Amino acid sequence: MDSQIGNLAGAPTPDHDQRAIELSVIVPTYNEAENVPLLIGKLNDVLVGIGWEVIFVDDDSRDGTSSIVRKLAQSTVGASNVRVVQRIGRRGLSSACVEGALASSAPYIAVMDGDLQHDERLLPRMLDALKNGNEIAVGSRFVAGGDVGAFAANRIKISKMGARLARLVVKQELSDPMSGFFMLRRDVFERVVRRLSAKGFKILLDIFASAPAPLKVVELPFTFGSRTKGESKLDTMVAWEYAMLLLDKMLGAYVPVRFLMYLGVGTFGLGVHFIILWFTYKSRALPFEESQSIATGIAMIFNYWLNNQFTYRDQKLKGIRFVYGFFSFAVICSIGALSNIGVASYLFTENQSWWLAGIIGVVLGTVWNYAMTSVFTWRVKPVDSKVLSDE
Repeated sequence: MDSQIGNLAGAPTPDHDQRAIELSVIVPTYNEAENVPLLIGKLNDVLVGIGWEVIFVDDDSRDGTSSIVRKLAQSTVGASNVRVVQRIGRRGLSSACVEGALASSAPYIAVMDGDLQHDERLLPRMLDALKNGNEIAVGSRFVAGGDVGAFAANRIKISKMGARLARLVVKQELSDPMSGFFMLRRDVFERVVRRLSAKGFKILLDIFASAPAPLKVVELPFTFGSRTKGESKLDTMVAWEYAMLLLDKMLGAYVPVRFLMYLGVGTFGLGVHFIILWFTYKSRALPFEESQSIATGIAMIFNYWLNNQFTYRDQKLKGIRFVYGFFSFAVICSIGALSNIGVASYLFTENQSWWLAGIIGVVLGTVWNYAMTSVFTWRVKPVDSKVLSDE
C-alpha cells in the first residue's frame, strides 16, 4: 500500500492544479483501502485537461481507508484534488453520495463506486454529454454496447427485476435505473436534493423519482468490471433497503416509512408475545402474571433486535451501545405501556367503546415509543460526521 502511495506521489503533477474545479467525482467507500490508490491513478490518467477533484465519503472503515486518502491528499499528485469526508455513527451509500455532493462546489457531479467495477474512461464522455444539453448521463449495462461483465445469473435476474419495480416510482424510460455510475449537473442536484429519500444504495433511482419533471437523460454503455480487491458490500439486506426506498417514494409524503417499519416490527412482536403467553400459560400452566411477564420481556427483546436490524439499519447499535440501547428501549416502552393503559382506562370510564379506547391507547403508546426511541435509543452520535479536507 505504501509503495502505491509513493508511486502516485512521484508522478508528474497534472495541470488541474491551476484549473478551477469543473468536476467532482463522489466515491462512497467502506473498507476500500486497497482500491483507493488505484482509482486515483485511473482518474488522473483519464481526466487530463479537466479541472477535477475526487471526494471519498467513507463510513468509518476499519481498514484505514480514510487514512490512506489523507496520505494521498498530502502527496504531490493529490495536493489539491483529493479529499475525504469521514462519517462516524451511520452508514448508507445513498446518503454518502448526497453528503459528498454537498461538500463540493463543482458544476458537474459524478458518482461511482470505489471497487474499480465502473469504467472511469466513460467520465469524459459523460461530461461532454452534459455540456451538450443533457441534464444527467448514466452509465448503462443494458443499452447496446453495454455488458454486465462477470455478473452471476441470479444477480442479473435481481437487477432486471429491480429495474421493473423501479417503474412504480420512475415514469421515464430507462434501461438501467439501478446503475450506480452517473454524472449530473449541479443545478439538477440542487433541484432534487431536498426531495431525496437518501435511503439504501440506489441513489440514481432516488434522483429520478424525486425530480419534479422528467430529466433530459443520455445512457452511455459500459462493461461492468470485476472486483479484484476488497469485498462486495452487497448482502441479503439490499432487497429490503430497495423496498424501503420504493415505499418511501410512494408513501413518504404521507407517513414516514421508518414509522411503518416500526409498526411492522411491533406487529411481529405482538405475535411473539401471544405465542409465548400461550406456551407458558396454557402449555406449561404457569400463573398468568408470570406468563405475561415472560411474554412481555421476550417480545420486548425481539422488538428491539428486529428494529435494530431493520428499522434503524443505518444507525445499527453494536457492542456495548447495543446493551445500553436495550435498556433505554425497555424504559421508554415501559412508559409507553403505562400511558397506553392509562389513556385507554380513562376513555373507557368516560363511556367510550372498549375497542375504541383500546385502539387509541395502542396508537398513543406506539407513537410515544417510536418518537422517544428515535431520539434516545437510536440517536446519531454527537460527532455526526467528520469532514476532513487536506490541502
